[in-house]
Amino acid sequence: MKRVRIIIPLLIVVILLGGFLYMNPLLPIITGYSAKNLSSGVLVANRTQESMEETDLNFSFIKYVKNKIDNQSKTVKSRFLWHTSRTTFVNGYGSILINDYSESDIQARPYPVVPVLPENPDTIDWPMGDVIADTIPSDINTKQLNRAIEQAFADTIPYKGTFAVMVTYKGQPVAEKYAEGFGPGNRFLSWSMAKSFTNALTGILVKDGKLDINEPAGIEEWQNDERRNITINNLMHMNSGLEWNEDYGNSSDVNNMLHKEGDMAQFTYQKPLEAEPGTFWEYSSGATNVVSYLIRKAIGNDSEYLAFPRNELFNKTGMRSAVFEVDASGTFVGSSYLYATMCDYTRFGLLYLNNGNWQGEQILPEDWVEYSTTTANGSEGKYGAFFWLNKAGTDYPDVPRDMYCCRGHDGQFIYIIPSKELVIVRTGFSKKDEFDQNRFIAGIIDAIE
Repeated sequence: MKRVRIIIPLLIVVILLGGFLYMNPLLPIITGYSAKNLSSGVLVANRTQESMEETDLNFSFIKYVKNKIDNQSKTVKSRFLWHTSRTTFVNGYGSILINDYSESDIQARPYPVVPVLPENPDTIDWPMGDVIADTIPSDINTKQLNRAIEQAFADTIPYKGTFAVMVTYKGQPVAEKYAEGFGPGNRFLSWSMAKSFTNALTGILVKDGKLDINEPAGIEEWQNDERRNITINNLMHMNSGLEWNEDYGNSSDVNNMLHKEGDMAQFTYQKPLEAEPGTFWEYSSGATNVVSYLIRKAIGNDSEYLAFPRNELFNKTGMRSAVFEVDASGTFVGSSYLYATMCDYTRFGLLYLNNGNWQGEQILPEDWVEYSTTTANGSEGKYGAFFWLNKAGTDYPDVPRDMYCCRGHDGQFIYIIPSKELVIVRTGFSKKDEFDQNRFIAGIIDAIE
């Protein structure tokens, strides 16, 4: 009995200590995820707290987080067990997790107020505005298209979790549908579709002669070791050779970067080299945030940098709704945090479908789309430069091989299919294997064949 009285308390202590050691590094991820996504969902995407907590935040430990929104200060506090995460809000630049920098430091940055296009989109023809022609191309089977769209909203596996779908054929919108609670005025979270927007911003600087993607990135911390050979091209192709773990299910590099770090690029470029640059493909959100930092460095002025996406991409293509969020250090989170309406995501797809040309203005270099859709070394035909490819046909066997796409966590997609003159946008909340992309796209293509 004496031994039992000793062993049981020791076991309890060991269990409690083990639980603490397991949970402690996860808590900032759990509360940070909840605070950041809830804040942006309400303050940027025009959703309600109830909607966010019932859908996007209703899984794993996240659903047990206690969230409090202060509508006056536009801040969110999220608490679970012994940890609390907080956000602050900057109009035009979104919700920002407070990590490593104080709220006053974050708010003091030179955020320019950049005018959005002044014209009313309701009076301007598509694609610069929202006036859409009444007629649709004669070679499209409307009934079949509508069936394919309806199927995407079944909300049962393999078509679970769709928020919205928009289809554009030959430059003209031919279908647009929203789940209950959503509409054309909602902005939708990009997750990793933001990487493709970072591709566009890089291309604009390349066109202007301010970046050379084939030169070494020039990061000071890399100059005394083999990392000095890493180019922007390596980073965009996801074969920089930097050590990285993109597993969203644990205390991984990507989770630590997005939820614990104030300077996401710095967190990434401090990683050691694990392979020779250009030889080994490994998907890395961190690599994109390093490119976002290099864009900031190339522009050289924070006010101009923060205005850059609005002035040089969004306003020129009619993307009035787009909000690119920054981290606490003031760098755009190029990997993950952009919000836009379905129409504006479609406009982005059309820019690439039209080879970087927007109504006569060549916004991207003339060979940029070709570069972006050229297979990255080591990716086996699945990845280009911040775009996913279908050259191998393994993920999308029933879809043309020239299809390439922006692809985001939990089911965000912009599919661009040049051979079919199609741009398809789908947003939602679908975990792995809950939404069949291949069948979804194939069903829409069948309607125009």
